[in-house]
Amino acid sequence: MGVGDVSKRILLGRKLRSSQLGETLLPKRIALPVFASDALSSVAYAPDEVFLTLSLAGASAYAFSWKIGIAVAVVMLTVVASYRQNVHAYPSGGGDYEVATVNLGRTAGVTVASALLVDYVLTVAVSVSSGVQNAGSAIPWISRHEVVVAVVLVVVLAAMNLRGVRESGAFFAIPTYGFMIGVIGMALVGAIRASGGNLPDVASAKDTIIPASGYPQAGHLTGLALVFLLARAFSSGSAALTGVEAISNGVPAFRKPKSRNAATTLLLLGLIAITMLMSIIVLARTMGLKYVDDISRLRDDNGNPMPRGFDQPTVMAQLSKAVFDNFTPGFYFVLAMTGIILILAANTAFNGFPVLGSILARDGFMPRALGSRGDRLAYSNGIIVLAVFACVLIVAFDAQTTRLIQLYIVGVFVSFNLSQLGMIRHWTRHLKTESDPSARRRMYRSRMINTFGLCLTLTVFVIILLTKFLAGAWISILAMCVFFALMKGIRRHYDNVSRELAIDEEDHFLPTKVHAIVLVSKLHKPTLRALAYAKATRPNVLEAVTVASDDATTKALVQEWDDRNLGVPLKVLYSPYREIVRPIVDYASQIRKANPRGVVAVYIPEYVVGRWWEQLLHNQTALRLKGRLLFTPGVMVTSVPFQLHSSEIARQRARRDLDRVKAGDLRRGTVRSGGQTPPRRQVHR
Repeated sequence: MGVGDVSKRILLGRKLRSSQLGETLLPKRIALPVFASDALSSVAYAPDEVFLTLSLAGASAYAFSWKIGIAVAVVMLTVVASYRQNVHAYPSGGGDYEVATVNLGRTAGVTVASALLVDYVLTVAVSVSSGVQNAGSAIPWISRHEVVVAVVLVVVLAAMNLRGVRESGAFFAIPTYGFMIGVIGMALVGAIRASGGNLPDVASAKDTIIPASGYPQAGHLTGLALVFLLARAFSSGSAALTGVEAISNGVPAFRKPKSRNAATTLLLLGLIAITMLMSIIVLARTMGLKYVDDISRLRDDNGNPMPRGFDQPTVMAQLSKAVFDNFTPGFYFVLAMTGIILILAANTAFNGFPVLGSILARDGFMPRALGSRGDRLAYSNGIIVLAVFACVLIVAFDAQTTRLIQLYIVGVFVSFNLSQLGMIRHWTRHLKTESDPSARRRMYRSRMINTFGLCLTLTVFVIILLTKFLAGAWISILAMCVFFALMKGIRRHYDNVSRELAIDEEDHFLPTKVHAIVLVSKLHKPTLRALAYAKATRPNVLEAVTVASDDATTKALVQEWDDRNLGVPLKVLYSPYREIVRPIVDYASQIRKANPRGVVAVYIPEYVVGRWWEQLLHNQTALRLKGRLLFTPGVMVTSVPFQLHSSEIARQRARRDLDRVKAGDLRRGTVRSGGQTPPRRQVHR
């Protein structure tokens, strides 16, 4: 086993057989943190965005916070109910993409796929950047190196997911459940203290917010100005819905019964997320929280501006510090779990993006390499591609959540809308053929849920476009268009290749003539082996060809060739500019042109070496020549290997790997209990 194999084994673990795929399936208790971490982590920053937006009109606008929270909760419940229909109707893991493709057509499916791919990349970038910024509030060194830390964390998350869904899920389950316990526990403690009349205010309760330029106090906002402010706050709070769709894309990863387990997990996700979201918003409003996007608009209880370098704690930090003012470990626990869950929220994308990429690859809209499972039965190529895209975004936007968040949630609502419309078409189509009254009533109920969901998500989507388009949402839309065009181009390429490769009548005809060429640079053992192999194929014409780039060397070769009388003519191609590749390609092309229905077979002697650095010293001309000849119609290229002594090193390495005892060998009977390999069975013929 080489150094690369050892490193890979340490990082990823032992390889898994394809038959072990069932062992990687997830129970509900692990599937919930795996697929719900994104949606649950949104609770950590969605309230922040609501309060930041409302603060534009001063602290009095916070009176609308709980109403906005209820509106977001209603949309989330509707979306959860709609996706419960999806996982039962389309359990293959295609999710919104499959729903849109089957019911609305291929173009709608590709649109949904492009939106989801962009959203998954943004999920990783936003979640990791947000987590790093939270950690930077406690650790100054991180705040000075946010981009580097964020990129490193993305790489670590990718490595964990390359080990397999089950292993990464078990690792991420503890902090996800810890975050739930921390937030719900904080809400319960706050409710108990409020009922006893001893719930303290947060540290910012006595501060004053100066409305932003162009915004009067909320009490003086009327008409369109008030509607626009509330719509903008609602669209920001709708970030809490991101990640809900991930479960519908991950149904194949659940244990049986897959659809039922996925639907149950989806319901648990919705109830937990809404409970935490409303708890945070109500607590923040009750405890007098003040939270602004620009510190210059914040004044202390004496009316003075905040000091230079003042770092405003997040909503979660302010609430937990006040609620647990007499229990410091509780404050640190909530803060630590919040920071961790924000980073681990990217795990949802690392489970959704590769699965969606594999389905798109199967349908010809993505490179087929994305459809291959790695050593640990994860879609390794998709994981790596997602990590690369996320790192590019983090570097481009300097790991700033406030800049990245403007690009967020556009894609997910595109998929929401097309998915709901697709499900309406799905139920309408089935109602035409269903005669059972109970089944028809169930379908009517499901269609009503999807219709109501479409109305809500379409409204939210319009609000998001109106309030966030110029703030950065246009970048997401542009990225979706790029992905859409890219996937269409890939599918067009695969279709063209399929048409070219289709068998027709001409493919049944044999070539009229085979003209074999053996390339000669020196007269040595590899050359003689190539000549012998070429003779064994019995071509119509066989000749050896050399390129004369040096007169003395060429004359010596011709003389030795004549002396040995090999029975094969040696043709010399003169090269006045000392080129090797071009004369051979031109000569092969001329032969093919003279006999269009014939074949030119070129035999190239090559050395087989055992060390990587030896490969750099040999076969470079052969490599360039093969690269050129492969593009020449009617020319077949054959490499004739000659093993040098150093190739024994590679053979011994392969033999050691073959003889090494592996996990499961004892159970399969390929080794004895003492670790010895049993004698091979002799086969007599």
